[in-house]
Amino acid sequence: MKVLVHIDDAEQWRDALAERLPDAEVFTSSAPAEKRREADYLAVWKPSAELLGEPERLKGIVNLGAGVDALLGNPGLPEGVPIVKLRDAGMAELIGDYVRYGILHFQRDFDRYRRQQARHEWHERAVVDKADWPVGVLGLGAIGAKVAAMVAADGFPVHGWSRSPKSLDGITCHHGEAGLDALLGRVRSLVLLLPDTPATRHVIDAAALARLPEGATLINPGRGTLIDEADLLDALGPEREDDGETEGRLRGALLDAFPTEPLPGESPLWSHPRVWVTPHMAGPTPLGDALDQVAEALRAFAAGEPLDTVDPAAGY
Repeated sequence: MKVLVHIDDAEQWRDALAERLPDAEVFTSSAPAEKRREADYLAVWKPSAELLGEPERLKGIVNLGAGVDALLGNPGLPEGVPIVKLRDAGMAELIGDYVRYGILHFQRDFDRYRRQQARHEWHERAVVDKADWPVGVLGLGAIGAKVAAMVAADGFPVHGWSRSPKSLDGITCHHGEAGLDALLGRVRSLVLLLPDTPATRHVIDAAALARLPEGATLINPGRGTLIDEADLLDALGPEREDDGETEGRLRGALLDAFPTEPLPGESPLWSHPRVWVTPHMAGPTPLGDALDQVAEALRAFAAGEPLDTVDPAAGY
């Protein structure tokens, strides 16, 4: 089995995979072209179209991340080659921490206290009970389900949404268009953990934002394409706060993913007083867990065992 690795720190991934797969020949995309053409499998993150087209007998691809939109949209992706993606590999807990921070940021009024500090204003606000702060989680895959469970364990009522029906302990599950409408109408914090597919792009638009209760908040550690940014800015209201507490229909947003990354310097999101921007850091891939999952997938590929592969038509 010959495995070509392409990712930042590819040499570290190569050496660690070689330890886990002693019978395999593992090399990086910096290997000579004749060696790259011999690869049986690719373990890659955002490869070039040229690299995808080089192997002459490619049998499978392991996507070194949970999001496959960049890979599926790559014009060099060969047809009919099965793809496996990282399903969690430790990312869910990290994303869960990010989401829990975001919820508490708004539920405990840290956004408003920060603005009070700028005005040298000392004013304690009444705390909203967690039971009165319902949270919505859009996307109940491996990561979304774990995040929803973490938030529920903190004492928040959690509503989850998926395209097809699901049942999760402690989570009020919704599905389909009617289910999405029902969820949006009752949550104070909305968390986006959907994949990037044609069906999910701009799922959060003016109509969806208008369904949220007045003063709702948005947390996006998922995909940047889920949000119509122009509609988001409209819902957030004015960029200036000369009167101290002017808020739009949407109280605030914590955003970790954007359609263009890095976020362009001219984006109004950088300077908006009710937007918090982080550089796609919510769920870094823990190397050890990810390597174990990649090695397991490659062994299964080589043995001809069944795998939970990506459905290109669905986008995940």
